Amino acid sequence: MLPFARVSILGLGLIGSSLARAVRLYLPTVRITGYDASPEVRDIARALDLADDVADSAGTAVIDADLVVLCVPVGAMGAVAAEIAGDLPSDAIVSDVGSSKTEIARVLGAALPGATVIPAHPVAGTENSGPQAGFASLFRGRWCILTPPDGADPVAVERVAEFWRRLGAMTENMAPEHHDRVLAVTSHLPHLIAYTIVGTASDLEEVTRSEVIKFSAGGFRDFTRIAASDPTMWRDVFLSNREAVLDMLQRFSEDLSALQRAIRWGKGDELFELFTRTRAIRRSIVEQGQDDAKPDFGRAHD
Repeated sequence: MLPFARVSILGLGLIGSSLARAVRLYLPTVRITGYDASPEVRDIARALDLADDVADSAGTAVIDADLVVLCVPVGAMGAVAAEIAGDLPSDAIVSDVGSSKTEIARVLGAALPGATVIPAHPVAGTENSGPQAGFASLFRGRWCILTPPDGADPVAVERVAEFWRRLGAMTENMAPEHHDRVLAVTSHLPHLIAYTIVGTASDLEEVTRSEVIKFSAGGFRDFTRIAASDPTMWRDVFLSNREAVLDMLQRFSEDLSALQRAIRWGKGDELFELFTRTRAIRRSIVEQGQDDAKPDFGRAHD
């Protein structure tokens, strides 16, 4: 039995459009209603046939839904939830795909009192954005973390989990606060570092007459890919998860200072030990199927 028959997707960017495509492919009998605040995106969604219906308002999009998934930037979650509050069916489940969960749980709870809210975070994405960037297999083999509030209906939690499993994801439940600390170090801090490094290179680029760009090595190119991610989404993520991000940033700063001292004083053994430990982390990620071991990160060598 399908966990849901009518799914409404609010926000049709990379994640929302990928979700629509995945439902189309893996749950073909489920009716999809889509909505995006941008008229241009709505027109593109209709042209791409992303949904059975693309509504012109958020409220209209959820009228007959049994699952509503908010795929909008974290900073817009509360406003969008308020838009649908008057039209949301009493038996509908509301979920989301946001990258920080404590703040989302707070704003959704405030905007939708009495509603069944089961926040979720599919840990998947690319540096691209917009409805054209989505693809159905985005969530396959990836984790989707559910952060149900205390006292949540276990049946509702399982329905949301089963929905994501049907799309090929693996699921795990976490407390919102724990999720935010884990993602601060595995996702948010790496993005912050990438934005910083590429920003520094951009400042240097004027001095070096484009040599930073011209002679960029593989490591820098990988940072630029991360730093090309949607600026609105990541601005909101850093602000909504600021405590965990600042905590991890402080720890990173301390570790970076220790590394700086090791280089300054020629402590090769310390450097070697650190680099050996980090190689082991990489092997573990590959072994667990969260990346592959293709040489040179899968770059083509034509």
